[in-house]
Amino acid sequence: MENIKIQIKHIKLLKKLNSKTKPIISKISKDLKLARKTIINNFNNLKLNNIINNFTININPHIQPNLKYIIVEIKTNPNEPQILEELLKIPQLKMLDGILGEFSLIGLFIFKNTDEFNKVLNLLDKVLANSSFKKYQIVDTIKVFKTNGIKLSEVNLNQSYKVDEIDYLILKILQQDQDLKLISTYEITKIFKRNYNKEISQSTIYHRIKKLEDYGIILNYAINFKPKKIGYNGKFIVRIKPKDSSKYNEIALKLEKKEEITDLFRIGEQYGLFAVIRVKEIEDFGKFMKELYDSEEIEDTFTTFILDEHKSYQNFVI
Repeated sequence: MENIKIQIKHIKLLKKLNSKTKPIISKISKDLKLARKTIINNFNNLKLNNIINNFTININPHIQPNLKYIIVEIKTNPNEPQILEELLKIPQLKMLDGILGEFSLIGLFIFKNTDEFNKVLNLLDKVLANSSFKKYQIVDTIKVFKTNGIKLSEVNLNQSYKVDEIDYLILKILQQDQDLKLISTYEITKIFKRNYNKEISQSTIYHRIKKLEDYGIILNYAINFKPKKIGYNGKFIVRIKPKDSSKYNEIALKLEKKEEITDLFRIGEQYGLFAVIRVKEIEDFGKFMKELYDSEEIEDTFTTFILDEHKSYQNFVI
């Protein structure tokens, strides 16, 4: 019973740390009707129990210019740990899982443009040139419907705003350079000077971040966590083929609403929808699949069970 209580407490705080604007402890304290000291103690417990990794943000994939999402399936040998180590060094790699089947790894890469994609593809070729199989395949995404539990159909994005290089660097810092302490605008100015040799004022950073929030480019502030430690024991990838191929968009918008689906992509293959599923128990996945077929809109599915999660992409809305 105590473990259940701890999990509920953790989940409530994790939910509040996932917000449209930078989380504020005093507001979380008020919302949860808990003293500020209690909130801080609970947060420290999450750290001590190795449940949380770092603060981050989710970025709207439909920004101008669009981000490029690429899924890569890789065949490796268990006796080649160096391949895994080299892959994990690639900053554009956002998710890497061990799977069963013809391929042993599946990864999600996110690129800001085609040039960055081509550079990483060359790097991927060099890494896999040293593997036994030298085999991988790329699955291109046509559209992102849902990312980390965020339904993109519900997000108002200002399409007129063009993200420039300074914006990209701010987004990169907020997504990749935070630890278990929220980064300040003052710290971001220091990173600009130290890492990019750019003098950007604190007020400029603040106003740019505010604009990125208001225009729907920063989807939310979140914290990466370990799903299994709060009860999410099952992760699956389900590729979905509808009976009527003209209804991909319509079906995707229905699937987007399902809580079990954390990420949903339209891909250019026969099974044209690619969904990442998170469930607490394996039985929950069976129930999800039954409901999927009960809709009578689905002709076939192809399921991949995730064995190991090698790289975190785990701040989905819970």
